[in-house]
Amino acid sequence: MTGAASRRAEALAARLPPLLVAAERVAATVAQGVHGRRRVGQGDSFWQFRRFVAGDTVNRVDWRQSAKSGLPAPSGWFVRETEWEAAQTVCLWRDTSASMRWRRDGATEKAERASLLTLALAALLLRGGERIAALGSDARPISGRFGLERFAAALDASDGDAGLPPDMPVPRRATVVLIGDFLAPLVDVQRAVGRLAATPARGYLLQVLDPAEAALPYAGRIRFRGLEQDGEALIPHVESVRAEYAAALTAHRAGLSAICGAAGFGFGAHYTDRSPESALLSLYTALGVA
Repeated sequence: MTGAASRRAEALAARLPPLLVAAERVAATVAQGVHGRRRVGQGDSFWQFRRFVAGDTVNRVDWRQSAKSGLPAPSGWFVRETEWEAAQTVCLWRDTSASMRWRRDGATEKAERASLLTLALAALLLRGGERIAALGSDARPISGRFGLERFAAALDASDGDAGLPPDMPVPRRATVVLIGDFLAPLVDVQRAVGRLAATPARGYLLQVLDPAEAALPYAGRIRFRGLEQDGEALIPHVESVRAEYAAALTAHRAGLSAICGAAGFGFGAHYTDRSPESALLSLYTALGVA
């Protein structure tokens, strides 16, 4: 890192909360491994020249550039491509309900990881020229590389205690990204996802879990206490229900995947003991903006 870049990083760290700084770092790491969002389309900005191929019409040929090649037609013809400039709006939501605050001793809290991924994705999208909005906020969509602080404020303003996204309108043809544990009944998840898909919107659902929620690595007599007014359960021998628990979790995850598939949404899972960079790269690639 150059001296100037180091000073900018120090100034950023002094101004922003630690979570925003961490999100910027995660986004910067992932940005090194992906390309920008420039795509072929109907914009006016020049992108590149490419060779003429079968299926191109002659009126797309740039004759001046083709003349420079000195090659015979049509192998020496070049087509002028423009950049796709219609930035989409990506609506982001992360679960802040009580169940997201559960974690095994020493592990990263699910709510913290969901917030980090949401902000890092926002930073990456802003770098790529997309417009972003906090689902559940009345704030206008945000664009520009310096919009992350405004987005974070809108995200905080949209916080609630529900484990599913709010019933609020989103821009038509928007992309919706939902990040949470999604341990609610499948019928409720289906209702929320279906409502968004009918906008119409496309989207992606990322389930964030603590690794202990998947493995149930306990033994003996354990009392489990719910975080969302769902009571307690005393299990004399936890190891005796591990296989049944794993089957139930697998079935729930299969249900989430089926709901997303029917709605045209993508689906993925992330455990808090794994790298946030790998989760962000997979999510960003799945959105089709990489």
